[in-house]
Amino acid sequence: MLNLTVPATVQPMGELPPLDERLVRALYAEHGRALLGYANRLTGGDRQRAEDIVQETLLRAWQHPQAFSPERQGTVRAWLFTVARNLSIDGSRARAARPAEVEDPQGWEPSAIDAELDGVLNRMEVSEAMERLSPQHREVIREIYFADRSVAQASADLGVPEGTIKSRCYYALRALRVLCEERGLLP
Repeated sequence: MLNLTVPATVQPMGELPPLDERLVRALYAEHGRALLGYANRLTGGDRQRAEDIVQETLLRAWQHPQAFSPERQGTVRAWLFTVARNLSIDGSRARAARPAEVEDPQGWEPSAIDAELDGVLNRMEVSEAMERLSPQHREVIREIYFADRSVAQASADLGVPEGTIKSRCYYALRALRVLCEERGLLP
């Protein structure tokens, strides 16, 4: 059985006085193995969490030496196991209170999300700039670039001579470039 005299006052911060260090070492030597096995069962076999519980339990023992006074009812091991059990319950409650982490099903990295968001914002800006073009320039751009028509096809669809389509396309692109530069989309 553990037979150490515990000082009445313990300083929980800083370096351990020699007697306190001996107390923790003695507690670990005598109860550490059983405490680790118990904590391992409490955590469902998670060795790392079990070791954390044992370490925190021994820290609590060091911070509360009055728990080992001869006047106190119960054994040291019962006190250590109770502390370990309470720590395990507290940890489980803390994890349950925290929302579950979910992974993005598409596996996007933040940089991919940023790139996609930038693309959407750029398309919105270009769309707004297109709305500021004259109706003739807007319809020529839509026919040539968005509908992927040739100058001859756009001329036939719009009922405008091919030379006019080329001219409108040239001036529409110049106007669109200026509007995009104003919005900071182009250098």
